[in-house]
Amino acid sequence: MTLARGLAVGVVGVAVVAAILLLTGGKKHEYTLVFQTAGQLVKDNDVQIGGRRIGRVADIKLSNNNLAEVKIQVDEPYAPLHQGTTATIRSGSLSGVANRYISLAPGPNNARKIDDGATLGLDKTTTSVDLDQLFDTLDPKTRKSLQDVIRGSATQYEGKGKQANEALKYFSPTLSTTSRLVDELDRDQQSLQDFIVYTARATTALAEKRDDVADLVSNANTASGAIASESDSLNQALSVLPRTLRQANTTFVNLRSTLDDLDQLVDASKPVAPKLAPFFRQLRPLVTEARPTIQDLSSLISRKGADNDLIDLLNKQPRLTKVAKPAFDHTVKGLQQGTPVLQFIRPYAPDLIGWFRDFGQTTANYDANGHFARISPIVNAFQFTDSPEGGTLNALQPADRQVGLQSGKVKRCPGSATQTAADKSNPYAPEGSDCDPSITPPGP
Repeated sequence: MTLARGLAVGVVGVAVVAAILLLTGGKKHEYTLVFQTAGQLVKDNDVQIGGRRIGRVADIKLSNNNLAEVKIQVDEPYAPLHQGTTATIRSGSLSGVANRYISLAPGPNNARKIDDGATLGLDKTTTSVDLDQLFDTLDPKTRKSLQDVIRGSATQYEGKGKQANEALKYFSPTLSTTSRLVDELDRDQQSLQDFIVYTARATTALAEKRDDVADLVSNANTASGAIASESDSLNQALSVLPRTLRQANTTFVNLRSTLDDLDQLVDASKPVAPKLAPFFRQLRPLVTEARPTIQDLSSLISRKGADNDLIDLLNKQPRLTKVAKPAFDHTVKGLQQGTPVLQFIRPYAPDLIGWFRDFGQTTANYDANGHFARISPIVNAFQFTDSPEGGTLNALQPADRQVGLQSGKVKRCPGSATQTAADKSNPYAPEGSDCDPSITPPGP
């Protein structure tokens, strides 16, 4: 075998492997979707996310309770799916018959993964609505009127096919732009659904306030008439507008560099932007519940009358600041000078509290004459020293007389005049000190 023939065989092998990979795809994950009806689905119909094919319908069968069980296969990396995923049977157009597909709205990536072979019940699926079902909701009079509209449209375009074909040539840019718009809308179906729901609510609210809307239109008509009556002033303003725009041209030119810098901010914000939608959905209940608080805050900031809101307080703040500043200066100076004293006294807080406690226990005894305290004076002027020849008393220096009858010189730590606390916060042994923290009174 020549080198050229070997290379040709290798290229063919690589092409076969690539074709197999392209045709078979990666690993597939299977799930079962339960619908009220299969909605004219057939095997190998698309499974899509945001208008992109990510799988196929593998099998359709009828369950024991007369529901449609649709088995789908989802390709990686769009699978495995996560909790919160919903499925809807859709059609390419209302008039289509065999152009059905399943649209998935995936759950958040931080949700728990759905195991292969799992079933999504009726609470996670939606069956498509056929055009016949829509027509069945209309009464006979409405259907007759709709037929008249269709016949009237046929009469309108009769004999004008050539002109209509010429007009249709200009539809291509519109349709392509519309296609991109629909793709953007279909990318976030939940936001589109919320938009439709809120629009319906707004329309209902407007219908309930139709009298107010009528007054608004009437007032707008009156305002338009008033503007028309001032046509001379409007003409004068329009004549001045070009000069104003020329003066603003420099500002607009400088704005270009600002927009270029803003592009960097927009590019940096793109990864975060998809996460804002769930954040705002969670923020909406908080904003709704915060309305009473904001109203109360508004009343606190500004209220009718004198000397009754925060603005009045802030207006008096400069005078108060002028009067309070010397007092604050002296207070700060006093605190700074008192800080060393407090630092020295702080370790002895357990001793002080222990004295209050023990003194109270000592004076708690009483007899027929009333409360009394047992006091035992101790004089520590000497120290006893034991020896084979006999014990002797040695006079102590005044600085050492606090040692008492104990042998050797004892240095207590701050806080050792009372028992050790449970958190071991006393006694306190300062850094570099030679005091003995083990010397504490006996008892709990």
